[in-house]
Amino acid sequence: MEAVRVQDVSVNDLPWKLQYSSERCTMCGSCVAACTFNAIEAAMERRSVTVSTGHQPEPSQRHLAIPVIKQKAVVANACVGCGMCEKVCPNNAIKPVRNPDSRINYLNRSGGSPVKRGGRNNLSGSERTLDKIVVGRISQMTDPALDSERHTFDILAPFGRVLLPHELPLTSDGNELKLTGHTPPVNWIYPVIFSDMSIGALSTRAWEAVALATAYLNEKHKMPVRMSSGEGGMPIKLLRSEYLKYMILQIASGHFGWNRIVQAMPHMKVDPAGILIKIGQGAKPGDGGLLPAAKVSKPVQAIRGVPKADLLSPPNHQGLYSIEESVQKMFMSMNAAFKFRVPVAIKCAASATSVSVYNNLLRDPYKICGGFFIDGIQGGTGAANEVSLDHTGHPVVSKTRECYLAAVKQGRQGQIPLWAGGGVGLTGNAAADAFKMICLGANGIFLGKILIQLCGCVGNELGRCNACNTGNCPAGICTQNPRLVKRLDIDKAAQNIVDYMLALDSELKKLMAPVGNSSLPVGRSDALVTTDKAIADKLAIQYVC
Repeated sequence: MEAVRVQDVSVNDLPWKLQYSSERCTMCGSCVAACTFNAIEAAMERRSVTVSTGHQPEPSQRHLAIPVIKQKAVVANACVGCGMCEKVCPNNAIKPVRNPDSRINYLNRSGGSPVKRGGRNNLSGSERTLDKIVVGRISQMTDPALDSERHTFDILAPFGRVLLPHELPLTSDGNELKLTGHTPPVNWIYPVIFSDMSIGALSTRAWEAVALATAYLNEKHKMPVRMSSGEGGMPIKLLRSEYLKYMILQIASGHFGWNRIVQAMPHMKVDPAGILIKIGQGAKPGDGGLLPAAKVSKPVQAIRGVPKADLLSPPNHQGLYSIEESVQKMFMSMNAAFKFRVPVAIKCAASATSVSVYNNLLRDPYKICGGFFIDGIQGGTGAANEVSLDHTGHPVVSKTRECYLAAVKQGRQGQIPLWAGGGVGLTGNAAADAFKMICLGANGIFLGKILIQLCGCVGNELGRCNACNTGNCPAGICTQNPRLVKRLDIDKAAQNIVDYMLALDSELKKLMAPVGNSSLPVGRSDALVTTDKAIADKLAIQYVC
């Protein structure tokens, strides 16, 4: 017998093991064809069977070779638990089962390179800060509650710099007010923005589904939801269409796709909804962006103007090394390019310096910044180093609250709208999370990961799938592989997003009505209570027991 080599990898070392029944299996091959990670294969298995075929017991032993489905004991082809094999199997003969004895954290660094994956933070606790906060102030006898079904609600948030009354360039001429100068552009939009996910990170069909849902919500339901393009540009036809008014164009440190956008400016029928300068994101703060070569398809190459290669965005904008330079960049390029008609916002990762950045933007003499987007550690990503995903960043709740309270001390709350994201909607209850964040001081929230989950993504925070970075997304969402992209039904994905947003709108009203607010309760922390003393002290809300 050959000596056992303890360094050899077995299936029991991998994070997922396949539970397989050869008795049920008909060897149709559907599971092997559906597995995008090449984690299983058809093989032969030798078995010894004792049988008796006579009238009297005459046992005999037979040796058979039968075809079976086997899991590969290879780290590079490890099962990710997506469950596609289970979905396509007509006989329920196979399914992935989580392996508690996995040694994958030690094995997947064997190549000497850091581990990369997509998804969200895997180390977050089972209960979040938002889960420990509830709406505790209900209007009953003190002041009237509202009827959420019949009352008219003004659910709009500002996107753009809001000036104080004494800062408005107005003069009085008898009984009329006259505008003597320019005011920063302000758009009033729904307090939920579809967060930046680029064509490239998503498949063209997934991106189209989100864009289709955005247009449908605006056109058919009069819900002014806006969508951020993500880094990497947009299709020329969309840039030249009237639907551009629903899109927020993002410029990130790689400046990918902006040559196309600039060339399309003379042909734009309408202005975009805004410009978002991404300084950092919550899932991998300070780590830049990454689009693996596997996702750089021909349409992505054309939009971004690049060859097929790994596209790395630097960790910071070249030429932006201070808040003052960022403000100058916004003033000179973005605002000037659109002749000061389009609001410009900044997106930063939540960190210990968030409040300092926000205070400096508030004091900007140009009054340029039209929004401050804070992205928390639980935000999603399509590709990042695992050590960054799990061990860098800051929860978004406390940073949003600190920024709001810092503005209140200066009497400047609301001047630069606060938008919060990164884990909002993590449990699927985005309306409740949005309401709590608004009460803590946010003007609105942005959603990303939940949108692709509505499209059919099976990844989660417990290590299931999260293989967005491989280009082998089994749901056809985070891949450019034509064979896999076909798995995504655009119409169904868009319908799921529309249905969810309509439900979110109703749920938001259900939370606004009991506290007696017909407009967004920005900063109404008196409506919230918590059973956690530390959270109460940190967020300055009521502690109850």
